[in-house]
Amino acid sequence: MARTLSFLLLLGLSATVLAAPPSVTIDAAGRLYLAAGMREQVSASLDGMPQKLRRMFVSESQGKLDAARLSAVTAAAKHTFRIDVFEPSALAAFAAHLDPATVESTLAFLASPTGRRMVAADVALAKLDPAATDAIANGKVAAPATPQRAALFQRIAAVTRATDSAAEVYMTMGRSLAVGKAMGYGLDLKDARASVGKKTPPPADLLSSLVVPLERYVAYDYRDLSDADLRNMLAFFDSAAGKTYVNASIEALVAGYRSMSRRCGERIGESWREIARSESQDATEPTPNPAP
Repeated sequence: MARTLSFLLLLGLSATVLAAPPSVTIDAAGRLYLAAGMREQVSASLDGMPQKLRRMFVSESQGKLDAARLSAVTAAAKHTFRIDVFEPSALAAFAAHLDPATVESTLAFLASPTGRRMVAADVALAKLDPAATDAIANGKVAAPATPQRAALFQRIAAVTRATDSAAEVYMTMGRSLAVGKAMGYGLDLKDARASVGKKTPPPADLLSSLVVPLERYVAYDYRDLSDADLRNMLAFFDSAAGKTYVNASIEALVAGYRSMSRRCGERIGESWREIARSESQDATEPTPNPAP
């Protein structure tokens, strides 16, 4: 899943724990979460979020936000885009979408030589700096690949649902920030959701725009893995356990980013409301008469 998390570094965006009982224990989900290197990958993706969010708000406001409001965005992002905010909701969602057979099969695959090399590559990709990930997405940095390997990379991107995952998380972040901001201004969760509007699926133009960059990530991510490794990966991800694992991983990412984004939005809304109140008070205070 590193290709999704690294791509979110480029895109620059209090969840309710699932009511349904988990299909496996949180402990079992946690073992799989750690074995897959998900904690390291998510942690790496969070470092640049304050600056990414600040740039996003500047862009959406067309540069009209003042320094105080932008500082509030940065402070909120630093406070909420943290691994300890991500993990409770993410692990609950992960556990709810797994089953014991999938956990056992996936742990066995991750413990294999191919699985260990895959996880090491995923973690290394997630830890690249933003300039490097940007260069990969734009095709400025690429690993040589034969047509046969290029086809394998494309299949891996498809079976791991890299495009779907990145789009879902991106859309979730945007909506959750808006919902949280409305709550920060005083609305309850139901009214905040209503003010933002219905949840919509990722638009086709967003999905299509992600396909090529994410295929480039996959190719760069697994450039040092052998053809045999790539085929072993495909065999796992094409299996019933692999498909369940991919789905559960996406649900975990969406839940975790929803939690962080909504909390961030709430803090932004609260801060902006206080700024507006202070500005209003300053505007209504009488101007003192000049001394005679």
